[in-house]
Amino acid sequence: MDSKALNMNDSIALQGTTVFVAGAGIMGAGIAQVAAQAGHPVRLFDTRSGAAAAAKGKLASTLDGLVAKGRLAAESAQQALARIEPVDTLAQAAGAGLVVEAIVEQLDAKRALFAELEALLDDSAVLATNTSSISVTAIAKGLQRPGRVVGMHFFNPVPLMKLVEVVSGLQTDPVVAAAIFDLSRTWGKVPVHAKSTPGFIVNRIARPYYAEALALLQEGAATPPVLDAALRGAGFRMGPCELMDLIGHDTNFAVTKSVFEANFFDKRYQPSIVQAEMVAGGLLGRKTAHGFFRYRDGKPEDAGLPVALHEAPATAREVTVHGRGAIADHLEQAATAALAAQGWGPARLPDSDWTGLAIDGTRLVLTAGQTAAELAAGQARREVAVFDRPVGITTGSPPAPGTALSFAVAEGCPATWPAQAAAWLAALGFAPLPVADTPGLVVARTVAMLINEAADAVQQGVCNEAGADAAMKLGVNYPAGPFDFLRGWSAAEVVALLDTLDQHYRGERYRVSPLLRRRAT
Repeated sequence: MDSKALNMNDSIALQGTTVFVAGAGIMGAGIAQVAAQAGHPVRLFDTRSGAAAAAKGKLASTLDGLVAKGRLAAESAQQALARIEPVDTLAQAAGAGLVVEAIVEQLDAKRALFAELEALLDDSAVLATNTSSISVTAIAKGLQRPGRVVGMHFFNPVPLMKLVEVVSGLQTDPVVAAAIFDLSRTWGKVPVHAKSTPGFIVNRIARPYYAEALALLQEGAATPPVLDAALRGAGFRMGPCELMDLIGHDTNFAVTKSVFEANFFDKRYQPSIVQAEMVAGGLLGRKTAHGFFRYRDGKPEDAGLPVALHEAPATAREVTVHGRGAIADHLEQAATAALAAQGWGPARLPDSDWTGLAIDGTRLVLTAGQTAAELAAGQARREVAVFDRPVGITTGSPPAPGTALSFAVAEGCPATWPAQAAAWLAALGFAPLPVADTPGLVVARTVAMLINEAADAVQQGVCNEAGADAAMKLGVNYPAGPFDFLRGWSAAEVVALLDTLDQHYRGERYRVSPLLRRRAT
């Protein structure tokens, strides 16, 4: 531990201190803007000649734009810009109370920078790294005051994204982390504490969002437009395929490999052959105008779905809604509306061991992990369809009419059944998306894995539940945090679905978090 470690009763005053920002790229310039707007004198440094001055020039245009849109007073913009001083030597860091580095993501480069800066700064100065994936403990190695090193991970674009992960390495003084947490709040951010482990919070918990889509693509279960539509239907702002195209497959693949290797090749984080092949072929997404989709002028040309025309469902003699809870309630209301023209409504069996609709001799079943083929065999009936989990119903965002919902039927079912299953889902208010008969479909397995990964992060002390929820909503704009999703589901149901996936694929990928299994029992 740092020989000059602080006591828990000590405090650090960072309000109004001079901030030295190392790195004048997109992230560094954004950090400089936020600090200056919060009233700090800022010195902006970059090793590239003229880069800091050029960054300030761009910031001037950015601030002028905010003024023109009425989002910032002209005087405030002028004052913020005046607080930013481009500098061309590290020696000009002297006297700063806080350094935030936003240089290249290379451990040796960050260590070397902090070693130089430590020699120039007072013992009380805080060294913050904006790293998104490198161990804060490793960055602090070899410094005289490792307790003063902390992660201050912003998200791009820095002025707009509210989240800051405050990352503590093994030697980070708690008082230092607390000071950065408080400072982030005064900068208008929402900070969350994280332990320095691979991926921190966001980049770790988000892995299944990409991984499940890539796994479904690898087994040919659905196409990129269908996967994206299904997850947008669940409230995610972007589908996983369009999001990977936006991030860049080279970048996304590199982060996945980094998390995989840092976790000693835990197969839960195993990279995808699909994405490896895309990177090898230079199909990197928007930056190359070709990834999962082709792009013209930055817009995808082939990301849409064909307009689906659904026949009307055959006249039913008997309709029964099975199950209890918000989803069953929603299905009952939708079925009542669909049958209103016939002058009768559905029956209800709340104590059933499954959720969905029985329509004469057919069944529409909310996925619990089993395939339609398995359900059909277990129920000795051929006309069975499974449909995906409409998670918005249980998180306070009921789906709008026409919301996409994936479904599957068993191979060998009667030729008329796929169209009739789609027709009934459309009558219930959804836009049905046929996919292959795969366990957990699209949304249910993805959300279950996000919950599972978050549970493991909490189990291992990386963050708390509130931190996980805030990080995923603010860092990657998820419609709900993983524990928000869990509150609308149940631990027992999530565990059952994951166990079904584990039995189907026979690997380590779907093993259940001990925390989640304890809650289920």
